[in-house]
Amino acid sequence: MELALKIILVIASLGLIAAVLLQPGKSAGLSGAISGGAEHLFGKKKARGLELFLSRLTMGLAVVFFVLSLIVAYFVKGA
Repeated sequence: MELALKIILVIASLGLIAAVLLQPGKSAGLSGAISGGAEHLFGKKKARGLELFLSRLTMGLAVVFFVLSLIVAYFVKGA
């Protein structure tokens, strides 16, 4: 059981890394550094298509990663 959870955790972590790296940059140049991405935070630019899918995939994989991390830590501590 513990080995299977660790394997799933590694797969989830690799998927999370890939999803983050596939996302396009939100700000470019000096204007992005000054604003700090505030226009994305306040909804001036809505994500569509592939960006929306990657954003939701990243959130889902992050939740799976954190939950699996807690479960694996519980099993390792209990052993």
